[in-house]
Amino acid sequence: MDILVVGSVAFDSVETPFGRAEDVLGGSATYFSASASYFAKVNLVAVVGEDFSEEHIRVFNEKDIDIKGLKRVNGRTFRWKGRYDYDLNQAHTIDTQLNVFSNFDPVLPEEYRDIPYVFLANIDPELQLKVLEQVRKPMFVACDTMNFWIEGKYDALRELLRYVDLFVINESEAREFAREPSLVKAARFILDCGPGILIIKRGEYGALMFNGRSVFSAPAYPLEDIYDPTGAGDSFAGGLMGYIAYTGDVGEENLRKAIIFGSVMASFNVESFSLDRLRNLTMNDIHTRYREFKRLTHFEDI
Repeated sequence: MDILVVGSVAFDSVETPFGRAEDVLGGSATYFSASASYFAKVNLVAVVGEDFSEEHIRVFNEKDIDIKGLKRVNGRTFRWKGRYDYDLNQAHTIDTQLNVFSNFDPVLPEEYRDIPYVFLANIDPELQLKVLEQVRKPMFVACDTMNFWIEGKYDALRELLRYVDLFVINESEAREFAREPSLVKAARFILDCGPGILIIKRGEYGALMFNGRSVFSAPAYPLEDIYDPTGAGDSFAGGLMGYIAYTGDVGEENLRKAIIFGSVMASFNVESFSLDRLRNLTMNDIHTRYREFKRLTHFEDI
C-alpha cells in the first residue's frame, strides 16, 4: 500500500573524516522516500526552490516516488552544512539556511488524503498536526522529531503524540523529552503520552522497540566502510515504514522484521554520501543483508 511522507528536501554539504560532498541532495523526506520506495509507492510532500533542477527531480522519478506534493516556489532550497568527527553519531552543524522551508505550509493533494500509511518526518510538530487534519482515516501514523522541537514546541509535540501509532526518536532525545535518565522509564513516559509503539534509534548501537508489552533490541550492522551518516535515521524509518506498508501487518512479529529492514537500509545509506548507495540497490542486496542480520543475532536456546 501507499505511504505519505511530509518533510524536508534539502541540499547538504557534509564533511567527515573520510571525505566531503558539496550541495548534494538530502533532507528527511528525501532519505525516507528513497529507502521506502524499495517496498512501497511513496507520495512526497515538501517544498523546494528555483534552484532545484530537473536532474534532482529525476532522482525521485527513477524510484516509485510520486512528487505531485513537491512544491517549487521562488527562492532557494533549504541548505544544511555539517561536519562529523570520528564519533559519527554526532553531527556538528556549521550552517543552516532554511530559505523556502521557513514558510513551508504543507497542503496535501486531494489524492493523498486517503493514503493509509503516513510518516511525519522531522518538521515543526504544529505542521505535523496540520497534516493529520488533512488525512482521512489513516491506518497507521508514524512520526519523527528532534531536540529543537522538544525544546521549542514541547506542548505541541505532546499533543501530536496523542494521534500517532508509532513514535521514532533517538536516545538522547527520548531522555530529554521524558526528562528522565533511565531509557526504560523514558520509554514508559512516552508511551503514556499516546503512541502504542516507540522506537528509539541508537546510532551505531542499533535500535530498541517498546510497545507496552515487550522490548525488542536490534543491533546495527558492523560495517567496514562508513562514509556519511547523514540521513541514516530517515533511511531507517523509510525501510521500517516501507516494509509495514508492503505487508499491511503491524503485529509485533512483523514490526520486528520491519525494524531489521529499517536497519538494513540505514546500513546501506551510510556507505556513501547523499543517496549514492540508496539509488543503486537491488532487492537481492537488501534481502542478503537482512539474512546477515539474522545470522548476526541468532543463538540457540539452552
